[in-house]
Amino acid sequence: MRRTFAETVNRALDDDPRVALVLAAISAGMFRASAARHPGRVIDVGIREQAMIGVAGGLALTGVRPIVHSYAPFLVERPFEQIKLDLGHQDVGAVLVSIGGSYDAAEEGRTHQAPGDVALLDTLPGWTVYVPGHPDEARDALGAAIPGDDRVYVRLSETANRAPLPVSGRLHVVRSGSPRSAGVVLAVGPMLDRVLEATADLDVTVAYTATVRPFDREGLSSLVGTAGNADVLVVEPYLRGTSAHEVAEALADRRHRQLSLGVARDREVRAYGTSAQHAREHGLDTEGIAKAARDFFLV
Repeated sequence: MRRTFAETVNRALDDDPRVALVLAAISAGMFRASAARHPGRVIDVGIREQAMIGVAGGLALTGVRPIVHSYAPFLVERPFEQIKLDLGHQDVGAVLVSIGGSYDAAEEGRTHQAPGDVALLDTLPGWTVYVPGHPDEARDALGAAIPGDDRVYVRLSETANRAPLPVSGRLHVVRSGSPRSAGVVLAVGPMLDRVLEATADLDVTVAYTATVRPFDREGLSSLVGTAGNADVLVVEPYLRGTSAHEVAEALADRRHRQLSLGVARDREVRAYGTSAQHAREHGLDTEGIAKAARDFFLV
């Protein structure tokens, strides 16, 4: 996805004079040729992440479309006040594109992990959030975001599903359960392949989205309406329960149960390890998802 991001943004810099890229050292080597072709539109502020967002806000006020990129904790968590004020309060747009996610860079330690990034942006109004599950989806999300003027977050991952699906803003049904099915499983972004494998022996509807904000409440309500039970399991690659309030709003008119899987809220994994080991620790590997799904639906 990172390579797809670089290819897409390099083309956008060539094709659209309104586009500028703001970096804080990360991935600078992927844009050297564009920096030479477009001096002044590829801006590397060094390891000054707050300034990176401030620069983007200033550019947006002049009519430029800034694309801002770094690891998720340096892009969202460290400069959150600037995101809130320099973009949100000024009501200007930018495209924030992160790498690293929850624990893709586990070998770099906790400084490079941001499982709370989507939940943090969820405290601010007016954000579109894409969590692509395939490089083609990352390209499509960027293609939708770059021409606009709104505030967009694109969360890239090193984990990818085998095949891309539409990035439409609507829930996409991947596997339909029977009229007497146990409920609905919603897989977000790179969680889909694991969810499909983990629920292969369960009578459930599996839906997918790479657009988590705005959340397709109407689509979820409709899916649950056709299932045998109003039970929903959400599997997200970031902080557990990030979308629980969206599920509650979507199903506020009926009794339902919901379970959220994601990165644990009640403890911190301090070991370095690999991303696969972190996924297993948080129950986000295939075996962990399968156990949680069986325990939830087969009660």
